[in-house]
Amino acid sequence: MDERLRRWRLVLGSEADPETGTTLSSTDQSIDKALAALYDAAPGDHGGQRAAGLGSSAPRVARWLGDIRQYFPSTVVQVMQRDAVDRLGITRMLMEPELLNAVEPDVHLVSTLMALNEVMPEETKQTAREVVGRVVAELEARLAERTKAAVTGALDRAGRTGRPRHSDIDWDRTIRANLKHFSPALGTIVPDRLVGYARRNHSVQRDVVLAIDQSGSMAESVVYAALFGAVLGSIRTLKTSLVVFDTAVVDLTDQLEDPVDVLFGTQLGGGTDINRALAYCEQLVTKPSETVLVLISDLYEGGVREELLRRARGLVEAGVQVIALLALADSGTPSYDAENAAALVELGVPTFACTPDRFPDLMAAAIRRDDITSWASTNLS
Repeated sequence: MDERLRRWRLVLGSEADPETGTTLSSTDQSIDKALAALYDAAPGDHGGQRAAGLGSSAPRVARWLGDIRQYFPSTVVQVMQRDAVDRLGITRMLMEPELLNAVEPDVHLVSTLMALNEVMPEETKQTAREVVGRVVAELEARLAERTKAAVTGALDRAGRTGRPRHSDIDWDRTIRANLKHFSPALGTIVPDRLVGYARRNHSVQRDVVLAIDQSGSMAESVVYAALFGAVLGSIRTLKTSLVVFDTAVVDLTDQLEDPVDVLFGTQLGGGTDINRALAYCEQLVTKPSETVLVLISDLYEGGVREELLRRARGLVEAGVQVIALLALADSGTPSYDAENAAALVELGVPTFACTPDRFPDLMAAAIRRDDITSWASTNLS
């Protein structure tokens, strides 16, 4: 069978048999059944609503989950799972432990579990935590060490001094800075300038405040922000605070040791009051010139816009490094309030979307007090 015709037949379904003239193998018939259970239209449907071909039987859903994991790669499985939840409303697959254990976990599934947290049966919550824990562990393996390296490196550079004590000299950088002062007669370098560390006692050098919009549209960003908050919170030379908000504000700083706790402490959905969140964050700022405040929000403000902008202006004028991330996610261009974004830019607040892979470098640049707008234009274009 022509491979292109085979693929088109699987995409279009059984109604394409006369046009494609294909005969499916037994394996392809099983694949076709798995696709049909999810994507075939209901008889008599007039609104584009797909039928829940999986029915309400838990064993049938479990078999379907096993089938799609057998026939499709992990990335496709994740898409089909999201379609099963979003398009068919099959929340049952997320409400029973035996089904959760069969699901291929990803960031979007974590977002769904967070949204269903309040309505989950108690016996399901532990399984849900285990599923979320697996995703968090995978993300940590990918992002944690790189974040720590980038941020601690920036802190080291920010703490260097040209007049260090002998025990504080950074010999590697001192030698490189003085290579031009090599003396052939002496056979060694005669240093003209010493490079060292101003602070060797691991005291706090920067305050970081992450303010995370937990409205439903920011679900993926919440997952990544919780992870990064936990990683930053583990760096002794940072004082990290993590605040989530909708129309209310919740400080989750005391849960930073475990990003899973942070995620289950959020409640996706509801309105958005960014002004109230910034009012709370203002209280956390004790050293403005040494504070980085990252607002992660699509900027759709349900509170008082004028007060929001006034608070943002005040923070910038006080010396706080304020950054607005329209999204912290792997997905494409986010939906956001363009008017509020432009207003923040006018106030001196760099405003853009950022992928998780670039966030460590962004935090390093912020700690160094680099020009973040220039950094974004160079690194995120």
